[in-house]
Amino acid sequence: MSKTIHLNAFEMNCVGHQSPGLWTHPRDRSWQYKDLEYWTDLAKILERGIFDGIFIADVIGYYDVYKGSNYHALQQAAQIPVNDPLQLAAPIAMVTEHLGIGITASTSFEHPYTFARRLSTADHHTKGRVGWNIVTSYLESGAKNIGQGGLRRHDNRYEVANEYVEVLYKLFEGSWEDGAVVRDRERGIFTHPEKVHEIGHKGKYFDVPGYHLCEPSPQRTPVLYQAGASGAGKAFAAGHAECVFVASPLKSVLKEYVADVRRQAAAAGRDPRKLLVYNLVTVIVDETDAKAQAKFEEYQRHSSYDGALVFMSGWSGIDFGQYAPTDLVRKVETNAIVSVVEHLAHGEKSWRIDELARWGGIGGLGPIFVGSPSTVADILQQWVEETDVDGFNLAYAVAHETFADVVGYLVPELQRRGVYPSAYKAGTLREKLFGDGPYLPDTHPAAHYRDIERVKANEARRKSADVDDPSFEDAIA
Repeated sequence: MSKTIHLNAFEMNCVGHQSPGLWTHPRDRSWQYKDLEYWTDLAKILERGIFDGIFIADVIGYYDVYKGSNYHALQQAAQIPVNDPLQLAAPIAMVTEHLGIGITASTSFEHPYTFARRLSTADHHTKGRVGWNIVTSYLESGAKNIGQGGLRRHDNRYEVANEYVEVLYKLFEGSWEDGAVVRDRERGIFTHPEKVHEIGHKGKYFDVPGYHLCEPSPQRTPVLYQAGASGAGKAFAAGHAECVFVASPLKSVLKEYVADVRRQAAAAGRDPRKLLVYNLVTVIVDETDAKAQAKFEEYQRHSSYDGALVFMSGWSGIDFGQYAPTDLVRKVETNAIVSVVEHLAHGEKSWRIDELARWGGIGGLGPIFVGSPSTVADILQQWVEETDVDGFNLAYAVAHETFADVVGYLVPELQRRGVYPSAYKAGTLREKLFGDGPYLPDTHPAAHYRDIERVKANEARRKSADVDDPSFEDAIA
């Protein structure tokens, strides 16, 4: 196999991330999530294993769909309590040299102008190792608690997201020219004011007239991550994302997804091979198949039935607490993660509620691979060869044991086979992942906003002409 396998660690600044109830395991450290040592210890483990990065998920709100309340979410620490992810970038960067740091933040709950400053600051502090996981959010509780009353409809959230990233592209790419900051002590000029531009954005959802508050960070726009499996989500990923996360338990579904998102990226004028797709997976590995299986069974004894259904109900928008354990999952129209509902109701397998809880008790929506280093390496290679996926976003069962096992057992086997790197590339996160420069390529839509004065002139001419033809801007560019 010629393709190099990429690995990310899937984490969250909370106790019960993807494996509810495993915090009761005597070796689990996830209850220490609020201590910096938890994160710095993990970061050093991952960098030793040449992981692309640590991908830190987040939610604004809480899971209150299951049985109509957040009782079981609180009882099982199912992603509540949960702390802010962006504040972890600096301490992780201080104890590592190469590890990427992917931060989740929602386009639904934070204004793009203030978020742009927070993200640029993190990219400065990490010397260009930050990525942004773009999410539109799916919890009604989050929207209600910031005064929105409730979530926008699913596809409308992506309409907002498209304008949101447009604002950020203008701020990151076009507000400050290269060479604006000179730090000229002789002439007393820190910045050339004529090289800093107001972005003049006035859109349907956001008005942002002014300058970006930060000078350009090492990557300008941090690496763009996105997890979109619905029709609207895939279209957004194909247009904007550099790294795409998907949670498919079946190779057939994953193969179809990867092919479709690459096809859409190519149609958007992007290089489809410069789109890295990671599938959610949980790996339980030990010296032998028997030891790994025994470890998996030990973990299963700590999983929480209610906790698993808290997540499944929150992700799908369906209250699985209203059904008997032996009932089958049926499709219900919801405003949550549409792809979850579609897969559970129309996949190759019919799911009973108790089967769903058992499957989701460890690792969430992705498959679980259990075995010796050789067994798991065979499985990973098969998935890569048969689906064209680029890598895996690894969830943990027991913190930090799961990741330490992957680094200690699995990574050396993959390296022995020549399908996993033995060292990091130099440069920013974008340079490590793609081998090109630190900035987004010219084929990315963000490149359009690098000449902000031209962009503003085009927008003004389009508005004055009252032209709806989408080709108008290209014609006058």
